[in-house]
Amino acid sequence: MGLFDFLTAKKNTASIAKERLRIIVAQERTSRGAPDYLPLLQRELLEVIRKYVSVDVDAVKVDLVKDGDHDVLDISVSLPDGRTATA
Repeated sequence: MGLFDFLTAKKNTASIAKERLRIIVAQERTSRGAPDYLPLLQRELLEVIRKYVSVDVDAVKVDLVKDGDHDVLDISVSLPDGRTATA
């Protein structure tokens, strides 16, 4: 801290931190390449499937695959051999 630091205008550190966080979040979204709704979609599919079949958390996989100019939603469900109903 310098002797004349009190003379300079102080920057709003909260707004700077908020802007930096927005940049980081935007970079994470573009680097992942997947929309934000995929984890929610996966949880909701798991809940619906569990109404009828007892499955593991890792049994439902949801991915977004690029196929040329199109985006394809790839949903994979691993069902157990017994297929016993939970309801």
